[in-house]
Amino acid sequence: MHIAIVGPGRLGRTLALLLRQRHVEVSLCGRDTPVPSCSGVLLTVPDGEIANAAARIDIGQIVLHCSGSRGLEPLRPHAPAGSLHPLMTFPGPEVCVPQLHGVGAAVAGDPEAVVLAQRLCDVLGLVPLEIHGDRRLYHAAAVMAGNFATVLLADAARLLAAAGAEPEVAARTLAPLALASIRGAVPHPEEGLTGPAARGDMETITGHLQALDELGFSSLMPTYSALTERALDLAGRSVAPTGLKEGKD
Repeated sequence: MHIAIVGPGRLGRTLALLLRQRHVEVSLCGRDTPVPSCSGVLLTVPDGEIANAAARIDIGQIVLHCSGSRGLEPLRPHAPAGSLHPLMTFPGPEVCVPQLHGVGAAVAGDPEAVVLAQRLCDVLGLVPLEIHGDRRLYHAAAVMAGNFATVLLADAARLLAAAGAEPEVAARTLAPLALASIRGAVPHPEEGLTGPAARGDMETITGHLQALDELGFSSLMPTYSALTERALDLAGRSVAPTGLKEGKD
Protein backbone atom coordinates (compact mmCIF):
# COMPACT_ATOMS: atom_id res chain seq x y z
CA MET A 1 0.00 0.00 0.00
CA HIS A 2 1.26 3.45 -0.94
CA ILE A 3 -0.44 6.46 0.65
CA ALA A 4 0.12 10.10 -0.28
CA ILE A 5 -0.50 12.51 2.59
CA VAL A 6 -1.15 16.08 1.50
CA GLY A 7 -0.50 18.55 4.31
CA PRO A 8 2.72 18.21 6.35
CA GLY A 9 1.22 19.75 9.50
CA ARG A 10 0.98 18.13 12.92
CA LEU A 11 -1.57 15.52 11.89
CA GLY A 12 0.04 14.76 8.53
CA ARG A 13 3.54 14.34 9.96
CA THR A 14 2.25 12.11 12.77
CA LEU A 15 0.23 9.85 10.48
CA ALA A 16 3.17 9.61 8.09
CA LEU A 17 5.44 8.50 10.95
CA LEU A 18 2.95 5.95 12.27
CA LEU A 19 2.21 4.46 8.84
CA ARG A 20 5.91 4.19 7.99
CA GLN A 21 6.52 2.41 11.30
CA ARG A 22 3.94 -0.12 10.10
CA HIS A 23 5.74 -0.59 6.77
CA VAL A 24 3.34 1.46 4.66
CA GLU A 25 4.96 3.48 1.87
CA VAL A 26 4.13 7.16 2.43
CA SER A 27 4.68 10.25 0.29
CA LEU A 28 4.30 13.36 2.45
CA CYS A 29 3.39 16.24 0.13
CA GLY A 30 3.24 19.97 0.66
CA ARG A 31 0.46 22.00 -0.90
CA ASP A 32 2.60 22.74 -3.93
CA THR A 33 4.20 19.30 -4.23
CA PRO A 34 2.99 17.00 -7.03
CA VAL A 35 0.86 14.15 -5.68
CA PRO A 36 1.98 10.75 -7.03
CA SER A 37 -0.33 8.01 -8.21
CA CYS A 38 -0.87 5.68 -5.26
CA SER A 39 -3.34 3.50 -3.35
CA GLY A 40 -5.04 6.55 -1.91
CA VAL A 41 -4.58 10.21 -0.99
CA LEU A 42 -5.13 11.46 2.55
CA LEU A 43 -5.76 15.20 2.93
CA THR A 44 -4.60 16.54 6.30
CA VAL A 45 -5.00 20.21 5.42
CA PRO A 46 -7.22 22.72 7.29
CA ASP A 47 -10.93 22.40 6.53
CA GLY A 48 -10.96 25.55 4.41
CA GLU A 49 -8.20 24.15 2.18
CA ILE A 50 -9.75 20.75 1.43
CA ALA A 51 -11.36 21.77 -1.87
CA ASN A 52 -8.17 23.46 -3.12
CA ALA A 53 -6.04 20.46 -2.18
CA ALA A 54 -8.49 18.04 -3.79
CA ALA A 55 -8.46 20.05 -7.02
CA ARG A 56 -4.73 19.29 -7.43
CA ILE A 57 -5.24 15.53 -7.42
CA ASP A 58 -5.84 13.56 -10.61
CA ILE A 59 -9.36 12.23 -10.96
CA GLY A 60 -9.51 8.47 -10.47
CA GLN A 61 -7.55 8.16 -7.24
CA ILE A 62 -9.26 7.45 -3.92
CA VAL A 63 -9.25 10.66 -1.89
CA LEU A 64 -9.93 10.90 1.85
CA HIS A 65 -9.97 13.99 4.05
CA CYS A 66 -9.37 14.00 7.80
CA SER A 67 -11.93 16.64 8.77
CA GLY A 68 -14.36 15.84 11.54
CA SER A 69 -16.99 18.39 10.54
CA ARG A 70 -17.00 18.31 6.71
CA GLY A 71 -18.89 15.99 4.40
CA LEU A 72 -17.81 14.84 0.94
CA GLU A 73 -18.75 17.98 -0.97
CA PRO A 74 -15.27 19.59 -0.83
CA LEU A 75 -13.81 16.46 -2.45
CA ARG A 76 -16.06 16.31 -5.50
CA PRO A 77 -15.86 15.53 -8.37
CA HIS A 78 -13.53 12.86 -6.96
CA ALA A 79 -15.10 9.44 -6.69
CA PRO A 80 -14.42 7.34 -4.75
CA ALA A 81 -14.12 9.93 -1.98
CA GLY A 82 -14.42 9.65 1.77
CA SER A 83 -13.18 10.71 5.16
CA LEU A 84 -11.17 9.32 8.05
CA HIS A 85 -11.19 11.32 11.30
CA PRO A 86 -9.38 9.83 14.32
CA LEU A 87 -10.87 10.80 17.69
CA MET A 88 -7.50 11.78 19.09
CA THR A 89 -5.44 14.90 19.58
CA PHE A 90 -2.28 15.33 17.50
CA PRO A 91 0.12 17.94 18.94
CA GLY A 92 2.82 16.96 16.45
CA PRO A 93 5.43 14.17 16.52
CA GLU A 94 7.99 16.53 18.08
CA VAL A 95 5.70 16.86 21.12
CA CYS A 96 3.95 13.52 21.38
CA VAL A 97 3.03 10.57 19.16
CA PRO A 98 -0.35 9.32 20.42
CA GLN A 99 -1.12 5.67 20.98
CA LEU A 100 -3.94 4.93 18.53
CA HIS A 101 -4.73 1.32 19.43
CA GLY A 102 -8.42 1.16 20.33
CA VAL A 103 -9.08 4.80 19.44
CA GLY A 104 -12.28 5.47 17.51
CA ALA A 105 -12.21 7.00 14.04
CA ALA A 106 -15.17 8.25 12.01
CA VAL A 107 -15.22 6.83 8.50
CA ALA A 108 -17.63 7.81 5.72
CA GLY A 109 -17.88 8.06 1.96
CA ASP A 110 -18.21 6.05 -1.21
CA PRO A 111 -17.88 2.26 -0.70
CA GLU A 112 -14.36 1.95 -2.13
CA ALA A 113 -13.18 4.93 -0.09
CA VAL A 114 -14.67 3.46 3.08
CA VAL A 115 -12.80 0.21 2.40
CA LEU A 116 -9.51 2.15 2.21
CA ALA A 117 -10.37 4.12 5.36
CA GLN A 118 -11.12 0.89 7.23
CA ARG A 119 -7.89 -0.64 5.96
CA LEU A 120 -5.94 2.34 7.30
CA CYS A 121 -7.79 1.95 10.60
CA ASP A 122 -6.66 -1.67 10.78
CA VAL A 123 -3.06 -0.69 10.12
CA LEU A 124 -3.10 2.07 12.75
CA GLY A 125 -5.13 0.15 15.35
CA LEU A 126 -8.09 2.51 15.08
CA VAL A 127 -11.67 1.35 15.58
CA PRO A 128 -13.87 2.44 12.63
CA LEU A 129 -17.01 4.34 13.58
CA GLU A 130 -19.67 5.10 10.98
CA ILE A 131 -21.47 8.38 11.68
CA HIS A 132 -24.94 8.52 10.14
CA GLY A 133 -26.18 11.66 11.91
CA ASP A 134 -25.17 15.32 11.65
CA ARG A 135 -21.38 15.64 11.36
CA ARG A 136 -21.52 18.96 13.18
CA LEU A 137 -22.80 17.23 16.32
CA TYR A 138 -20.15 14.54 15.96
CA HIS A 139 -17.40 17.13 15.70
CA ALA A 140 -18.84 19.24 18.53
CA ALA A 141 -18.64 16.14 20.73
CA ALA A 142 -14.99 15.64 19.73
CA VAL A 143 -14.16 19.29 20.47
CA MET A 144 -15.85 19.20 23.87
CA ALA A 145 -14.08 15.99 24.90
CA GLY A 146 -10.69 16.91 23.45
CA ASN A 147 -10.09 20.64 23.06
CA PHE A 148 -12.17 21.78 26.03
CA ALA A 149 -10.44 19.28 28.31
CA THR A 150 -7.15 20.99 27.40
CA VAL A 151 -8.61 24.43 28.11
CA LEU A 152 -9.90 23.32 31.50
CA LEU A 153 -6.57 21.77 32.47
CA ALA A 154 -4.75 24.95 31.45
CA ASP A 155 -7.09 27.14 33.52
CA ALA A 156 -6.96 24.76 36.47
CA ALA A 157 -3.16 24.88 36.32
CA ARG A 158 -3.31 28.68 36.47
CA LEU A 159 -5.35 28.50 39.65
CA LEU A 160 -3.05 25.90 41.22
CA ALA A 161 -0.02 28.06 40.45
CA ALA A 162 -1.76 31.09 41.94
CA ALA A 163 -2.41 29.01 45.07
CA GLY A 164 1.33 28.47 45.45
CA ALA A 165 2.35 25.51 43.31
CA GLU A 166 5.31 25.84 40.96
CA PRO A 167 3.86 26.88 37.55
CA GLU A 168 6.13 24.42 35.74
CA VAL A 169 4.54 21.42 37.49
CA ALA A 170 0.97 22.62 37.97
CA ALA A 171 -0.54 20.91 34.91
CA ARG A 172 1.49 17.75 35.52
CA THR A 173 0.25 17.66 39.12
CA LEU A 174 -3.39 17.93 38.09
CA ALA A 175 -3.17 15.50 35.16
CA PRO A 176 -3.60 12.25 37.19
CA LEU A 177 -6.76 13.67 38.77
CA ALA A 178 -8.17 14.74 35.39
CA LEU A 179 -7.35 11.41 33.74
CA ALA A 180 -8.80 9.40 36.64
CA SER A 181 -12.00 11.46 36.49
CA ILE A 182 -12.39 10.71 32.79
CA ARG A 183 -11.70 7.00 33.27
CA GLY A 184 -14.21 6.84 36.11
CA ALA A 185 -16.86 8.56 34.02
CA VAL A 186 -16.66 6.23 31.02
CA PRO A 187 -19.17 3.55 32.13
CA HIS A 188 -21.76 5.92 33.68
CA PRO A 189 -20.82 9.63 33.78
CA GLU A 190 -23.49 10.56 36.32
CA GLU A 191 -22.18 7.89 38.72
CA GLY A 192 -18.55 8.83 38.18
CA LEU A 193 -19.06 12.49 39.13
CA THR A 194 -17.37 13.52 42.38
CA GLY A 195 -16.70 16.84 44.11
CA PRO A 196 -18.87 19.54 45.68
CA ALA A 197 -21.58 19.50 43.00
CA ALA A 198 -22.08 15.74 43.40
CA ARG A 199 -22.34 16.24 47.18
CA GLY A 200 -24.57 19.29 46.92
CA ASP A 201 -21.97 21.30 48.84
CA MET A 202 -23.20 24.77 47.93
CA GLU A 203 -21.07 26.50 50.57
CA THR A 204 -17.84 25.23 48.98
CA ILE A 205 -19.02 26.14 45.48
CA THR A 206 -19.91 29.67 46.56
CA GLY A 207 -16.51 29.98 48.26
CA HIS A 208 -14.80 29.04 45.01
CA LEU A 209 -16.68 31.74 43.14
CA GLN A 210 -15.82 34.32 45.79
CA ALA A 211 -12.13 33.40 45.57
CA LEU A 212 -12.16 33.68 41.77
CA ASP A 213 -13.78 37.11 42.04
CA GLU A 214 -11.52 38.43 44.81
CA LEU A 215 -8.18 37.07 43.60
CA GLY A 216 -8.13 38.23 39.98
CA PHE A 217 -9.77 35.30 38.20
CA SER A 218 -13.22 36.76 37.58
CA SER A 219 -12.89 35.90 33.88
CA LEU A 220 -13.14 32.21 34.89
CA MET A 221 -16.36 32.70 36.85
CA PRO A 222 -18.72 32.18 33.87
CA THR A 223 -16.96 28.94 32.97
CA TYR A 224 -16.97 27.68 36.56
CA SER A 225 -20.63 28.66 36.97
CA ALA A 226 -21.83 27.07 33.74
CA LEU A 227 -19.97 23.80 34.36
CA THR A 228 -21.10 23.65 37.97
CA GLU A 229 -24.70 24.04 36.87
CA ARG A 230 -24.21 21.16 34.43
CA ALA A 231 -22.56 19.11 37.21
CA LEU A 232 -25.49 19.81 39.55
CA ASP A 233 -27.88 18.78 36.82
CA LEU A 234 -25.90 15.59 36.14
CA ALA A 235 -25.97 14.82 39.86
CA GLY A 236 -29.74 15.35 39.94
CA ARG A 237 -29.53 18.39 42.19
CA SER A 238 -31.88 21.23 41.27
CA VAL A 239 -30.76 23.92 43.74
CA ALA A 240 -28.00 26.25 42.60
CA PRO A 241 -26.37 28.92 44.80
CA THR A 242 -27.03 32.55 43.95
CA GLY A 243 -23.34 32.95 43.13
CA LEU A 244 -23.68 30.77 40.05
CA LYS A 245 -26.14 33.16 38.48
CA GLU A 246 -23.99 36.15 39.44
CA GLY A 247 -20.96 34.52 37.86
CA LYS A 248 -22.62 34.75 34.45
CA ASP A 249 -22.90 38.54 34.50
